[in-house]
Amino acid sequence: MSKLISVVVSVYNEELVLREFYQETGAVLNTLPEEWDYELLFVNDGSRDKSLQILRELAEQDPKVKVVNFSRNFGHEAAMIAGIDHANGDGIVCMDADLQHPPECIPQIIAKFEEGYEVISMARTRNKSAGLIKNITSAGFYALINFLSDVKFQPNASDFFAMNRAAADVLRNNYREKVRFLRGYVQSVGFEKTVLEYEARPRFAGESKYSIKSLFKFSINTILCFSDLPLKLGIYSGGAVAFFGMIMMLYTIWTWFHYGTPSGYATIVVLISFMFAMLFVIVGIIGEYIAILFAEMKDRPIYIVKDTKNLEEKR
Repeated sequence: MSKLISVVVSVYNEELVLREFYQETGAVLNTLPEEWDYELLFVNDGSRDKSLQILRELAEQDPKVKVVNFSRNFGHEAAMIAGIDHANGDGIVCMDADLQHPPECIPQIIAKFEEGYEVISMARTRNKSAGLIKNITSAGFYALINFLSDVKFQPNASDFFAMNRAAADVLRNNYREKVRFLRGYVQSVGFEKTVLEYEARPRFAGESKYSIKSLFKFSINTILCFSDLPLKLGIYSGGAVAFFGMIMMLYTIWTWFHYGTPSGYATIVVLISFMFAMLFVIVGIIGEYIAILFAEMKDRPIYIVKDTKNLEEKR
């Protein structure tokens, strides 16, 4: 009985790399064992360049190329979950179109499926093109989220991952948050898991679609999605302020006993400034959680599909 592997690819303004990606990935997929067939499922996330035109041309030439076209830009996370929703494969591989995720890893993923693994995380061992600062901040992010969250994540895991149909059905049916961290969900759903390591390639063309601002926002949302520890900061900071207040009280009594009535102006200003700073931080954290709750309560769609190409009914 033949099996199907679905390669899900998020596309946003990737006109310079799409044909090369199709050629390289197609060449790898054509070397798979005979029992494995494949589909290349591209999700156009509201590209403003000629990406959609190129995808439609590829789909005309090759029926194994499937295209999901969004009505506008919904973001990389929405594009990946849309690809998972529309994939027909017994196994699904999610990867980016910029060729930083090497297509030659796909046969290794297939081999892991054959061994019985159901969720496969791909961990970067090296990313030369990211630069020192980005590599350090990435390592720091995983250290922080693993400290704050009950779920422990594979360090340097990326948006390059794979899962079988059963794990994909969990994401399709249950993990439908509007603010999401998909690679985290993949690692937290359970099933038989393993990790493959790879060295990230330099981008074939174009530039990263994540700015410093968007990466910071993404990191904050991820922490809030997987940990309620920031909400408890008020308890911890209240205890800390009470402790320092007790020390200041003892110090004031000691100063009064030895030197007479102390001048407390500077001390009062420092303490008030510190306490108000803590208060505003806690209010800001609560505000971020409320913003996430508000997005979920509105229950707007994660994505809107404008049209598709070569997509048949799900098996």
